[in-house]
Amino acid sequence: MNAHARAVIVVTGAGGMGETIARRIGAGHRIVLADIDSQQLVAVAARLRELGHDVVAHQTDVSSTDSVASLAAAAASHGHIAAVVHTAGVSPVHASSAAIVAVDLVGTALVLDAFEPYVGFGTVAVCIASMAGAMIPADPDAFRTFANTPTAELAKLSQFADPDLDPGAAYAMAKRANHARVAAASVVWGRRGGRVVSISPGVIATPMGNAELDGPHGDVMRMMIEMSGAQRVGTPDDIAAAVEFLVSSAASFITGTDLLVDGGVVAAINSKGV
Repeated sequence: MNAHARAVIVVTGAGGMGETIARRIGAGHRIVLADIDSQQLVAVAARLRELGHDVVAHQTDVSSTDSVASLAAAAASHGHIAAVVHTAGVSPVHASSAAIVAVDLVGTALVLDAFEPYVGFGTVAVCIASMAGAMIPADPDAFRTFANTPTAELAKLSQFADPDLDPGAAYAMAKRANHARVAAASVVWGRRGGRVVSISPGVIATPMGNAELDGPHGDVMRMMIEMSGAQRVGTPDDIAAAVEFLVSSAASFITGTDLLVDGGVVAAINSKGV
């Protein structure tokens, strides 16, 4: 390995959030950008290079063990992995329950598993979850099950096994499980000098977020925004700013937990008993 190689920032998901995060934290690093959509991947990588970023594009299916393992090995071949920001996911308006479980639930676990052997001192993983996960009633037994079930068995858990499971319910439960996987992975990564955290965004003005607002539950989402403290839709920059802090040395004592970046939606719901 080149002794002068740049530290590596891995970003999975080349959508609006992933691209903004790569721009925000990628300067001075080699960005390994991953997405399943080859056209989007090439286009975003080109835009980042035009801005002066050092980018390597790697087509990846996060629901595939082999594909994620290939991404992790490729990223590590470029140098020390400073951060892995996992934004890749699907939403209820676009995907079936089965796809949500495969991508949002299993995919997150696969990313944490695959990169763990390459963790060094200071490596940080930030997994993008959702405020939907924070709305799931606390159940310590379920949390421990989500945290400790082998990755290959996650999709078989009773919470996800119902063939008639509503995509919205699957999404919320998958994101709650993300919180649990982060908690468990933080201990393993911590033994290697790394940290693992998650961010739970609220409604963010990305193509996915806008599609949700235009979808069947858009009125409910707008009501939640109106009752929140911020009273606005979030931006990808709001999430990128949180990521920038969490991967920095200023956050070196923060691991194994979730940060709500939702404009106060969950706080309003909890305080009003909605």
